[in-house]
Amino acid sequence: MALRPVSWFALHMTIRRELLEHEGHLRLGVELLHDPRRNKGTAFTLEERRALGLCGLLPAQVLTEAEQIERSLENIRRSTDPLQRYIAMAALQDRNESLYFRVLQDNLAELMPIVYTPTVGRACEEYGHIFRRPRGLFVSLEHRGRIGECLRNWPVRDVRVIVVTDGERILGLGDLGANGMGIPVGKLNLYTACAGVSPHVCLPITLDVGTDNTALLEDRFYIGERRPRLRGAEYDEFVEEFVTEVAKAYPHVLLQFEDFGNKNAFRLLDRYRERLCCFNDDIQGTAGVALAGLLGALRLTGGALEDQRVLFLGAGEAGTGIANLIVAEMVSRGADPATARRCCWLVDSQGLVVASRSGLAHHKQPFAHDAAPAGDLLAAVEALRPTALIGVSGQPMAFHEQVIAAMTRHNQRPIVFALSNPTSKAECTARQAYEWSDGRAVFASGSPFDPVEYRGRTFVPGQGNNAYVFPGIGLGIVATAARMVPDEIFLVAARTLAAITSANDLATGCLYPPLAQIQQVSLAIAEAVAEFVFEAGLTELERPDDLGAHVRSFLWKPDYPEYLTES
Repeated sequence: MALRPVSWFALHMTIRRELLEHEGHLRLGVELLHDPRRNKGTAFTLEERRALGLCGLLPAQVLTEAEQIERSLENIRRSTDPLQRYIAMAALQDRNESLYFRVLQDNLAELMPIVYTPTVGRACEEYGHIFRRPRGLFVSLEHRGRIGECLRNWPVRDVRVIVVTDGERILGLGDLGANGMGIPVGKLNLYTACAGVSPHVCLPITLDVGTDNTALLEDRFYIGERRPRLRGAEYDEFVEEFVTEVAKAYPHVLLQFEDFGNKNAFRLLDRYRERLCCFNDDIQGTAGVALAGLLGALRLTGGALEDQRVLFLGAGEAGTGIANLIVAEMVSRGADPATARRCCWLVDSQGLVVASRSGLAHHKQPFAHDAAPAGDLLAAVEALRPTALIGVSGQPMAFHEQVIAAMTRHNQRPIVFALSNPTSKAECTARQAYEWSDGRAVFASGSPFDPVEYRGRTFVPGQGNNAYVFPGIGLGIVATAARMVPDEIFLVAARTLAAITSANDLATGCLYPPLAQIQQVSLAIAEAVAEFVFEAGLTELERPDDLGAHVRSFLWKPDYPEYLTES
């Protein structure tokens, strides 16, 4: 009689089941300590240690959560290198998820720059070298035809938020391939830390379609496919399979596209926004936070939005995304669309985008106006005399002294937004903006800058971080099971954020609320988004009587589980 081949996986599971039955709670104890979602570390009480098979597996001392937080912060702060702090935070998340989010939530102003921009940019550049433990899903070209199988390997079936990147345009750093996984991981951490979206329903994904970054292809520790980046019809087929399988596996998911290249970002958003609940944070999230900053700036300058002339350095996803949302806000106030579009002008690598230029990309064409060409930013500023200058170019120091001086010469209070990330790519620093404008600039940036002392006054530069917008939008979408994410949702978010910024914040020059308030900001945005979803009929759910309570019921808190309860 022929022997059947041995299923080593089945054999392993049988042995494991027998061990569990034989060793009982002793095995449970070990597994608890190695499960970051259930692990409490030295906070397990003596009673829990006895009941859960933890005796001898932990040192004698029982620490409170407050003591664990203090110890964690001490270890994180031990290094002055931001990348080492990033690694320390990742290690904490790998072993104790609740403690990680408690530390992060309670110290957002200090730690957001570590877990996200600007440090996440450096982490992505060195991702293969600092790699410790996989997080999320890497969907690569070898998985074509069985992407659904990859998704089913994820242990959670009720995924509600996915952040996905193909790594082509990571922040202002360019093509980092599979190393770009740091971005989806970081974004989803902010969904939880800023808006209370449960980490258990969040899934970071990288589409590993190769890279054109020669340095990465030659790096022996690069973690992705060692091949040129997939393009054309094959790329589209790969993404189509991915989106189709996501919709099958997670019918109530919010899919956030992140850091795709310009050639694909607009196409993918247009292709899929009607098919499933999705948005592009670089196009729409950046627009929401920038519009909120502009509305706040106008409370200082005293002008009306319709009277502004906004000049963008950068004509890609962020620049045209912001311009389109500004136009939408103007139109909502009664402006003619064509007139509103003429308030927004673009400068790209070839100079001012004008109607006479041939071969313009589709997303630039609505903002190609009749005007004489201008070869560089300074010439464009002198010709157009804009009231606001917004940098989304990834070109460091592009707002040089002559540019800021020209903006100041033409405006009593020039609005200057240097939004490129990370800090090394900022168009100018906060200090430069204030000093070169004689303290008159209304400034915001994409990365954080310290307060600036200038001529006896302290300026607090606002950080136009997308984290003010997308986590609250995500919470509102999750709470309502919305079918789609129309552009109006970003108008709702921008208006809500701008309204929350206080007169005291504005008096210091800060156009956004303090990061310490971001959880309240996110909740307010979530409730406003939920209200819009129900009013617009974008969900099958019935509107609850108490909408605020309904949204708050979805908040996840990083509290330790209770293993022993009184009967």
